[in-house]
Amino acid sequence: MGFLTATPWWVLLLIYVVKTIEVTISTMRIILIQRGFRKLGTLLAFIEVLLWVFVAASVVQNINEAPVKAIVYSIGFATGVFLGSLIESKLAFGHVLVQVISSEPASTNIVEMVRSRGNGATEIDGKGLNTSRKVLLVYVERSETTDMLSSIRSIDPKAVVGVSDVNNLSGGYLPKRQRFIRK
Repeated sequence: MGFLTATPWWVLLLIYVVKTIEVTISTMRIILIQRGFRKLGTLLAFIEVLLWVFVAASVVQNINEAPVKAIVYSIGFATGVFLGSLIESKLAFGHVLVQVISSEPASTNIVEMVRSRGNGATEIDGKGLNTSRKVLLVYVERSETTDMLSSIRSIDPKAVVGVSDVNNLSGGYLPKRQRFIRK
């Protein structure tokens, strides 16, 4: 018997585990679809709903007799959101656009560093308040973002740097990377 309920402990554990898995999948699905991985997102949607139907049915069945099931279900939901976002950040799907505004001399070194890593860089002439500037546009894998930003900062600590998520990217020069997940 579960604590303060007629529901066996193993049923509560099963509700928690399945709900955690379902919401982890749901979180991953949303992020993947936003990043353009529609096929994988569709597959995850099927699994997500299948799990949801069974776990929700288990929770609402005799809910008046065991309201603790709803609490366990809610805790599983929260855990799944956390795990899904954690897993996605580790997998780092997709690309980002790194925009750099730098002085002309430093921008040359940044472009050399970017290109030496196999990435492309687009240079645009710009004008700051009192000086000429270079605006650099660099697309990188999300998994490479931290390292790229660190390298840019080491070359030009005063550079203005922005990072934007990219939902769809085609054309131009993109390094080839082995993909284990297809869009």
